Amino acid sequence: MAWLESRHSVEYRPELADDLVVLRKMAYKTRGIVFPRQTVVTREFLDFVPKLKAVGRLHVGTDNTDLEACKERGIKVIHASSANVRSNAEYLLSSLLLLYRRGVVSALMGRRHPTAQMGRELHGSTVGILGLAPTAHTLAGMLTSLGVRLIGYDPAVHHTAPIWERLRIQPVTLTELVSQSDAVSVQMLYATRFRGFVNEKLLAACKRNQVWVGISRSALFDENALAAALCDGRIEACILDGAEDNFTADGSPVNGLKNLFITPRLGSHTREARLRSSWYVAHRMHEAIAADQRGVDY
Repeated sequence: MAWLESRHSVEYRPELADDLVVLRKMAYKTRGIVFPRQTVVTREFLDFVPKLKAVGRLHVGTDNTDLEACKERGIKVIHASSANVRSNAEYLLSSLLLLYRRGVVSALMGRRHPTAQMGRELHGSTVGILGLAPTAHTLAGMLTSLGVRLIGYDPAVHHTAPIWERLRIQPVTLTELVSQSDAVSVQMLYATRFRGFVNEKLLAACKRNQVWVGISRSALFDENALAAALCDGRIEACILDGAEDNFTADGSPVNGLKNLFITPRLGSHTREARLRSSWYVAHRMHEAIAADQRGVDY
Protein backbone atom coordinates (compact mmCIF):
# COMPACT_ATOMS: atom_id res chain seq x y z
CA MET A 1 0.00 0.00 0.00
CA ALA A 2 2.88 2.36 0.78
CA TRP A 3 4.21 1.76 -2.73
CA LEU A 4 0.89 2.86 -4.26
CA GLU A 5 0.60 5.81 -1.87
CA SER A 6 3.90 7.14 -3.17
CA ARG A 7 2.37 7.30 -6.65
CA HIS A 8 -1.34 7.92 -6.13
CA SER A 9 -3.82 9.22 -3.59
CA VAL A 10 -4.90 6.06 -1.73
CA GLU A 11 -7.58 5.41 0.89
CA TYR A 12 -7.98 2.18 2.84
CA ARG A 13 -11.70 1.78 3.56
CA PRO A 14 -12.56 -1.90 4.16
CA GLU A 15 -15.89 -1.02 5.81
CA LEU A 16 -17.24 0.20 2.45
CA ALA A 17 -17.17 -3.34 1.05
CA ASP A 18 -20.49 -3.99 2.78
CA ASP A 19 -22.06 -0.61 2.01
CA LEU A 20 -22.12 -0.11 -1.74
CA VAL A 21 -24.46 2.88 -1.48
CA VAL A 22 -21.85 4.86 0.43
CA LEU A 23 -19.07 3.46 -1.76
CA ARG A 24 -20.81 4.71 -4.90
CA LYS A 25 -20.97 8.23 -3.47
CA MET A 26 -17.35 8.27 -2.32
CA ALA A 27 -15.91 6.60 -5.42
CA TYR A 28 -17.44 8.90 -8.04
CA LYS A 29 -14.04 10.30 -9.05
CA THR A 30 -12.03 7.20 -8.22
CA ARG A 31 -9.88 5.69 -10.97
CA GLY A 32 -9.11 2.37 -9.31
CA ILE A 33 -10.65 0.16 -6.60
CA VAL A 34 -9.38 -3.09 -5.09
CA PHE A 35 -12.36 -5.16 -3.97
CA PRO A 36 -12.52 -8.04 -1.47
CA ARG A 37 -13.94 -11.40 -2.50
CA GLN A 38 -17.47 -10.81 -1.15
CA THR A 39 -18.14 -7.56 -3.03
CA VAL A 40 -20.09 -7.99 -6.27
CA VAL A 41 -19.18 -5.53 -9.03
CA THR A 42 -22.30 -5.14 -11.16
CA ARG A 43 -23.21 -3.11 -14.23
CA GLU A 44 -25.41 -0.93 -12.03
CA PHE A 45 -22.53 -0.17 -9.66
CA LEU A 46 -20.23 0.76 -12.56
CA ASP A 47 -22.77 3.34 -13.74
CA PHE A 48 -22.02 5.32 -10.55
CA VAL A 49 -18.23 5.39 -11.03
CA PRO A 50 -17.70 6.91 -14.50
CA LYS A 51 -14.00 7.63 -13.98
CA LEU A 52 -13.11 4.10 -12.90
CA LYS A 53 -10.34 2.56 -15.02
CA ALA A 54 -9.20 -0.44 -13.00
CA VAL A 55 -10.85 -3.05 -10.77
CA GLY A 56 -8.50 -5.12 -8.64
CA ARG A 57 -9.20 -8.52 -7.10
CA LEU A 58 -6.75 -10.09 -4.64
CA HIS A 59 -8.39 -13.50 -4.99
CA VAL A 60 -8.07 -15.62 -8.13
CA GLY A 61 -11.60 -15.74 -9.49
CA THR A 62 -13.61 -13.03 -11.23
CA ASP A 63 -17.03 -14.61 -10.57
CA ASN A 64 -18.18 -11.52 -8.65
CA THR A 65 -17.27 -9.10 -11.43
CA ASP A 66 -19.37 -8.27 -14.49
CA LEU A 67 -16.57 -8.68 -17.02
CA GLU A 68 -18.70 -7.70 -20.01
CA ALA A 69 -19.76 -4.43 -18.38
CA CYS A 70 -16.14 -3.66 -17.49
CA LYS A 71 -15.03 -4.36 -21.05
CA GLU A 72 -17.71 -2.05 -22.48
CA ARG A 73 -16.47 0.78 -20.24
CA GLY A 74 -12.78 0.18 -20.88
CA ILE A 75 -12.17 -0.88 -17.27
CA LYS A 76 -9.27 -3.24 -16.68
CA VAL A 77 -10.04 -6.18 -14.38
CA ILE A 78 -6.87 -7.15 -12.56
CA HIS A 79 -6.52 -10.33 -10.57
CA ALA A 80 -3.48 -12.36 -9.59
CA SER A 81 -4.30 -15.55 -11.45
CA SER A 82 -1.07 -17.35 -10.58
CA ALA A 83 -0.27 -15.95 -7.12
CA ASN A 84 -2.10 -18.74 -5.30
CA VAL A 85 -0.94 -21.73 -7.35
CA ARG A 86 1.64 -23.01 -4.85
CA SER A 87 -0.49 -22.33 -1.79
CA ASN A 88 -3.43 -24.18 -3.35
CA ALA A 89 -1.18 -27.11 -4.31
CA GLU A 90 0.13 -27.32 -0.74
CA TYR A 91 -3.45 -27.18 0.55
CA LEU A 92 -4.41 -30.17 -1.61
CA LEU A 93 -1.30 -32.09 -0.57
CA SER A 94 -1.90 -31.43 3.13
CA SER A 95 -5.56 -32.43 2.75
CA LEU A 96 -4.55 -35.72 1.16
CA LEU A 97 -2.10 -36.38 3.98
CA LEU A 98 -4.74 -35.60 6.61
CA LEU A 99 -7.23 -38.00 5.04
CA TYR A 100 -4.58 -40.70 4.69
CA ARG A 101 -3.57 -40.29 8.35
CA ARG A 102 -6.84 -39.57 10.17
CA GLY A 103 -5.24 -40.41 13.51
CA VAL A 104 -3.33 -37.12 13.37
CA VAL A 105 -6.62 -35.23 13.27
CA SER A 106 -7.95 -37.23 16.21
CA ALA A 107 -4.85 -36.41 18.26
CA LEU A 108 -5.06 -32.71 17.41
CA MET A 109 -8.67 -32.72 18.58
CA GLY A 110 -7.49 -33.90 22.00
CA ARG A 111 -8.54 -37.53 21.81
CA ARG A 112 -6.27 -39.66 23.97
CA HIS A 113 -6.65 -42.72 21.78
CA PRO A 114 -6.26 -42.29 18.00
CA THR A 115 -8.91 -43.47 15.63
CA ALA A 116 -9.01 -47.22 15.20
CA GLN A 117 -8.81 -46.77 11.44
CA MET A 118 -5.32 -47.66 10.19
CA GLY A 119 -3.51 -44.89 8.34
CA ARG A 120 -2.16 -45.14 4.83
CA GLU A 121 0.94 -43.86 3.01
CA LEU A 122 0.84 -41.75 -0.11
CA HIS A 123 3.95 -43.49 -1.41
CA GLY A 124 2.91 -46.23 -3.83
CA SER A 125 -0.73 -45.12 -4.05
CA THR A 126 -2.54 -43.88 -7.15
CA VAL A 127 -3.89 -40.32 -7.17
CA GLY A 128 -6.27 -39.14 -9.86
CA ILE A 129 -5.76 -35.57 -11.07
CA LEU A 130 -9.12 -34.21 -12.22
CA GLY A 131 -8.40 -31.01 -14.11
CA LEU A 132 -5.09 -29.58 -15.33
CA ALA A 133 -5.48 -26.08 -13.93
CA PRO A 134 -2.11 -24.47 -13.03
CA THR A 135 -2.37 -25.78 -9.46
CA ALA A 136 -2.30 -29.34 -10.85
CA HIS A 137 1.12 -28.68 -12.42
CA THR A 138 2.67 -27.82 -9.06
CA LEU A 139 0.79 -30.55 -7.20
CA ALA A 140 1.95 -33.18 -9.70
CA GLY A 141 5.59 -32.42 -8.95
CA MET A 142 4.98 -32.65 -5.20
CA LEU A 143 3.18 -35.99 -5.46
CA THR A 144 5.66 -37.50 -7.90
CA SER A 145 8.50 -36.73 -5.49
CA LEU A 146 6.60 -38.73 -2.83
CA GLY A 147 6.44 -41.81 -5.03
CA VAL A 148 2.81 -41.43 -6.07
CA ARG A 149 1.49 -42.83 -9.35
CA LEU A 150 -0.49 -40.14 -11.14
CA ILE A 151 -3.36 -40.61 -13.58
CA GLY A 152 -5.43 -37.74 -14.91
CA TYR A 153 -8.31 -36.40 -16.93
CA ASP A 154 -9.28 -32.96 -18.18
CA PRO A 155 -12.22 -32.43 -20.55
CA ALA A 156 -10.34 -29.59 -22.26
CA VAL A 157 -6.99 -31.37 -22.77
CA HIS A 158 -6.56 -34.11 -25.38
CA HIS A 159 -4.96 -37.33 -24.15
CA THR A 160 -2.13 -36.93 -26.70
CA ALA A 161 -1.18 -33.43 -25.49
CA PRO A 162 2.51 -33.22 -24.43
CA ILE A 163 1.58 -31.69 -21.06
CA TRP A 164 0.64 -35.11 -19.69
CA GLU A 165 4.10 -36.55 -20.29
CA ARG A 166 5.79 -33.40 -19.01
CA LEU A 167 3.86 -33.63 -15.73
CA ARG A 168 4.37 -37.42 -15.58
CA ILE A 169 0.63 -38.00 -15.44
CA GLN A 170 -0.90 -40.93 -17.34
CA PRO A 171 -4.00 -39.67 -19.21
CA VAL A 172 -7.04 -41.90 -18.75
CA THR A 173 -10.77 -41.73 -19.30
CA LEU A 174 -12.95 -40.21 -16.63
CA THR A 175 -14.35 -43.58 -15.62
CA GLU A 176 -10.86 -45.09 -15.41
CA LEU A 177 -9.75 -42.23 -13.18
CA VAL A 178 -12.37 -42.84 -10.49
CA SER A 179 -12.16 -46.64 -10.74
CA GLN A 180 -8.37 -46.82 -10.37
CA SER A 181 -7.54 -44.01 -7.95
CA ASP A 182 -6.96 -44.36 -4.23
CA ALA A 183 -7.51 -40.60 -4.00
CA VAL A 184 -8.83 -37.92 -6.34
CA SER A 185 -7.73 -34.28 -6.40
CA VAL A 186 -10.13 -31.86 -8.09
CA GLN A 187 -8.80 -28.57 -9.45
CA MET A 188 -10.84 -28.35 -12.62
CA LEU A 189 -11.64 -24.92 -14.03
CA TYR A 190 -15.37 -24.35 -13.68
CA ALA A 191 -17.84 -23.31 -16.36
CA THR A 192 -21.63 -23.48 -16.20
CA ARG A 193 -21.65 -26.44 -18.60
CA PHE A 194 -19.81 -28.43 -15.93
CA ARG A 195 -22.49 -28.01 -13.26
CA GLY A 196 -23.07 -31.44 -11.71
CA PHE A 197 -20.10 -32.86 -13.64
CA VAL A 198 -19.30 -35.25 -10.77
CA ASN A 199 -22.61 -37.13 -10.86
CA GLU A 200 -24.09 -40.50 -9.96
CA LYS A 201 -23.03 -42.12 -13.23
CA LEU A 202 -19.42 -41.16 -12.59
CA LEU A 203 -19.35 -41.98 -8.88
CA ALA A 204 -20.89 -45.39 -9.54
CA ALA A 205 -17.46 -46.40 -10.83
CA CYS A 206 -15.62 -45.28 -7.67
CA LYS A 207 -13.00 -47.51 -6.15
CA ARG A 208 -14.23 -48.18 -2.61
CA ASN A 209 -12.81 -46.20 0.31
CA GLN A 210 -11.52 -43.51 -2.00
CA VAL A 211 -10.73 -40.05 -0.61
CA TRP A 212 -11.40 -36.79 -2.44
CA VAL A 213 -9.93 -33.31 -2.04
CA GLY A 214 -10.74 -30.26 -4.12
CA ILE A 215 -10.46 -26.52 -4.66
CA SER A 216 -12.94 -26.30 -7.55
CA ARG A 217 -16.40 -24.78 -7.29
CA SER A 218 -18.78 -27.01 -5.34
CA ALA A 219 -21.28 -26.65 -8.21
CA LEU A 220 -19.09 -29.19 -10.01
CA PHE A 221 -20.61 -31.83 -7.72
CA ASP A 222 -24.11 -33.27 -7.82
CA GLU A 223 -25.06 -33.08 -4.12
CA ASN A 224 -27.25 -36.20 -4.18
CA ALA A 225 -24.60 -38.29 -5.91
CA LEU A 226 -21.84 -37.08 -3.57
CA ALA A 227 -23.97 -37.73 -0.48
CA ALA A 228 -24.75 -41.27 -1.64
CA ALA A 229 -21.08 -42.03 -2.30
CA LEU A 230 -20.06 -40.66 1.11
CA CYS A 231 -22.73 -42.70 2.87
CA ASP A 232 -22.19 -46.08 1.22
CA GLY A 233 -18.39 -46.24 1.46
CA ARG A 234 -17.40 -45.48 -2.10
CA ILE A 235 -15.89 -42.22 -0.84
CA GLU A 236 -14.39 -42.60 2.63
CA ALA A 237 -13.97 -38.85 3.19
CA CYS A 238 -13.89 -35.60 1.24
CA ILE A 239 -12.34 -32.17 1.88
CA LEU A 240 -13.47 -29.24 -0.27
CA ASP A 241 -12.12 -25.72 0.00
CA GLY A 242 -15.16 -23.48 -0.04
CA ALA A 243 -18.71 -24.11 -1.18
CA GLU A 244 -21.67 -22.12 -2.42
CA ASP A 245 -24.19 -21.23 0.30
CA ASN A 246 -26.83 -23.70 -0.88
CA PHE A 247 -24.39 -26.63 -1.11
CA THR A 248 -24.57 -27.48 2.60
CA ALA A 249 -27.75 -25.56 3.47
CA ASP A 250 -30.57 -27.10 5.52
CA GLY A 251 -32.25 -29.70 3.37
CA SER A 252 -29.15 -30.38 1.29
CA PRO A 253 -28.32 -34.11 1.12
CA VAL A 254 -24.71 -33.39 2.15
CA ASN A 255 -25.67 -31.29 5.17
CA GLY A 256 -24.41 -32.83 8.40
CA LEU A 257 -22.33 -35.60 6.85
CA LYS A 258 -19.47 -36.35 9.23
CA ASN A 259 -17.05 -37.39 6.48
CA LEU A 260 -17.46 -34.24 4.39
CA PHE A 261 -15.28 -31.32 5.46
CA ILE A 262 -15.64 -27.81 4.02
CA THR A 263 -12.90 -25.27 4.70
CA PRO A 264 -13.49 -21.50 4.24
CA ARG A 265 -11.29 -20.88 1.20
CA LEU A 266 -8.03 -21.62 3.01
CA GLY A 267 -6.13 -22.81 -0.06
CA SER A 268 -4.90 -19.34 -0.95
CA HIS A 269 -4.74 -18.13 2.64
CA THR A 270 -0.99 -17.90 3.20
CA ARG A 271 1.26 -14.93 3.87
CA GLU A 272 3.34 -15.67 0.79
CA ALA A 273 0.37 -15.96 -1.56
CA ARG A 274 -1.16 -12.75 -0.22
CA LEU A 275 2.15 -10.92 -0.70
CA ARG A 276 2.52 -12.13 -4.30
CA SER A 277 -1.08 -11.22 -5.05
CA SER A 278 -0.83 -7.78 -3.45
CA TRP A 279 2.31 -6.82 -5.34
CA TYR A 280 0.90 -8.02 -8.66
CA VAL A 281 -2.38 -6.13 -8.25
CA ALA A 282 -0.62 -2.97 -7.00
CA HIS A 283 1.73 -2.84 -9.99
CA ARG A 284 -1.00 -3.55 -12.54
CA MET A 285 -3.36 -0.99 -10.96
CA HIS A 286 -0.62 1.63 -11.19
CA GLU A 287 0.09 0.78 -14.83
CA ALA A 288 -3.60 0.92 -15.80
CA ILE A 289 -4.22 4.27 -14.08
CA ALA A 290 -0.96 5.80 -15.30
CA ALA A 291 -1.66 4.70 -18.87
CA ASP A 292 -5.11 6.28 -18.73
CA GLN A 293 -3.66 9.54 -17.45
CA ARG A 294 -1.22 9.56 -20.38
CA GLY A 295 -3.97 8.63 -22.81
CA VAL A 296 -2.23 5.38 -23.73
CA ASP A 297 -3.97 2.02 -24.27
CA TYR A 298 -2.95 -0.48 -21.62
